[in-house]
Amino acid sequence: MWLFDIVTDLHEGEDLLRGRRYGVIEVVDGRFRRVVLRPFPKLISAPGILLCGGSYHRFFAGDRLWLYYNQPRRFPSFLALKYVVSARQTTMGSLSRALAVLDEIARIKQSDALLCDVGNWRITTKLIARWGWVPHCPSRWHRHYIKRLYPGDRAMSPSHTLPESAATAPTSAPAEPGNRAPSPARASR
Repeated sequence: MWLFDIVTDLHEGEDLLRGRRYGVIEVVDGRFRRVVLRPFPKLISAPGILLCGGSYHRFFAGDRLWLYYNQPRRFPSFLALKYVVSARQTTMGSLSRALAVLDEIARIKQSDALLCDVGNWRITTKLIARWGWVPHCPSRWHRHYIKRLYPGDRAMSPSHTLPESAATAPTSAPAEPGNRAPSPARASR
């Protein structure tokens, strides 16, 4: 095992994806490129976002997107979407593809839910609801969302299907009777 493993085929890399907690999904021109598995979680801060976040978007051209996710040690049945970095010409198709890959990774890891804290006010509640996320843990300063993935709901919606190709795995799997029940633990800040 390397510090930074790279997975270009989700089906062939299932064992690596299942065993590693932190990663970044890279999508280029609306197509899944790779998942870089990291040895440590993505840590973000308000000064880091203010100083570096906008510069990526301004200076990197093209349709590129990096989606960072963590599997918290305290809540191993959840995946947290931590941060999304996009280039200037990034399209909604690329964002949709990155979210579909995140859904597939959650299916591979048999996660109960995906969590995120939306900090960009241009991402509307209506838009995030289209991807299956619902408000969670109301807060004055944060917009928390959750996408529950219980055993009967593991198949993804048609709008999130990945193409059948050598670079990706099938996106839907029937619910199996051996899947575990949802965890009663709640994610909190």
